[in-house]
Amino acid sequence: MANKLSLNFLGSSFDITVDEDETYLQKVLTQYEAAVENTRCISGINEPINIAILTGFMLCDEINRIKQQFEEVSSGLAKGEAQEVQDRTLRMIAKLDQALNLAGG
Repeated sequence: MANKLSLNFLGSSFDITVDEDETYLQKVLTQYEAAVENTRCISGINEPINIAILTGFMLCDEINRIKQQFEEVSSGLAKGEAQEVQDRTLRMIAKLDQALNLAGG
């Protein structure tokens, strides 16, 4: 379902049509407004195009940092799971050895 969203930022206004839920669009819009305001406050920049560019850069940086953290966590879990499988296998082998020794001796 296509939804129309009106954007009015930094002196520019336009409408976009996207295939997303209206609630989701409002959430994204609110997040972007907060990011623009944050950029304006921390940078001291007043030129709209510069604020927009820096905001985009900062958001891309945040996305990449989150991706990197996710990859590190995912990689760590995979290693941890492999270690767990190895530990379980060794315990099973030890129990089988113990059972065979009891049965044979």
